[in-house]
Amino acid sequence: MSIKCMKCNRDAIIFQKYSGMHICKRHFIEDVERKVKLTIRKQYKIEKGDIIAVALSGGKDSVVLLYLLHKIFGMRRDIEIVALTIDEGIAGYREETLEKARKLTSELGIRHIVRSFKDEYDKTLDELTAQERELGACSYCGVLRKSLMNKIANEIGATKLATGHNLDDEAQTIMMNHLGGDVDRMIRLSPPRAIEGLVLRAKPLRKVPEKEVALYAIVNELPFDMSECPYAHEALRGEVRDMINEFEVRHPGTKYSIMRGFDKTVGLIAKEYPQAELSKCRVCGETCTAKLCQACKLLGRS
Repeated sequence: MSIKCMKCNRDAIIFQKYSGMHICKRHFIEDVERKVKLTIRKQYKIEKGDIIAVALSGGKDSVVLLYLLHKIFGMRRDIEIVALTIDEGIAGYREETLEKARKLTSELGIRHIVRSFKDEYDKTLDELTAQERELGACSYCGVLRKSLMNKIANEIGATKLATGHNLDDEAQTIMMNHLGGDVDRMIRLSPPRAIEGLVLRAKPLRKVPEKEVALYAIVNELPFDMSECPYAHEALRGEVRDMINEFEVRHPGTKYSIMRGFDKTVGLIAKEYPQAELSKCRVCGETCTAKLCQACKLLGRS
């Protein structure tokens, strides 16, 4: 006998342990979209004339993000949505995700810009990580991708840069910063504010659990790639993810609690530790907190 949705008499497709609810397909889709709309309304005010750059990798999170933003704002002529994809140069991995990204933007009729590490930095991520290095591949990838994404967003006049960070990502990042005692990074997670040279970041999926993002992509038959990056094993995030997932199984709602607690306290932390003064990198001209940005440091530019 099938389990019925607690809001209607249809068959349930998911059980949310943190809410205690069995939900059908229709009410599940409504629940995800309600969370996203509420997050946008409370934290990322969308205004007339906005150009929203969407970081599109081709994975489930970015695909769902682009689809939802198009569903919510696609009919508004006073708002433009542009997809940005970075090809880091990861053999056997990025090719598949790029195909999914191109398929979705073609279906939705959204402008799609693709740029590569090779064109921008003269080396692919595979070539960079093959060199003698002290840092993990994710450190190189994260810094360089973020820098290039911001550069492209500025070039197209984007007013917001939306990324597909979900609830799991947020909880993991918060915990990693606590474990590392990294106050500066904690402050960067505070509510977004306009900073010259840095396009305003937006994370509309931050209140949606990762499994629900994946299920939303499946029930809406969205094209997405589920393969894992071959460098993922080098990241500390994997250990933190497993730890939080174990807590979530024993104590449903842990991920939401981590995020809510941080959201309530980050403002107080920011008052005690003002954000560092920003300047322009002497090599590439991008906004940073020192004379040389982190991307140029990693690339050995001086």
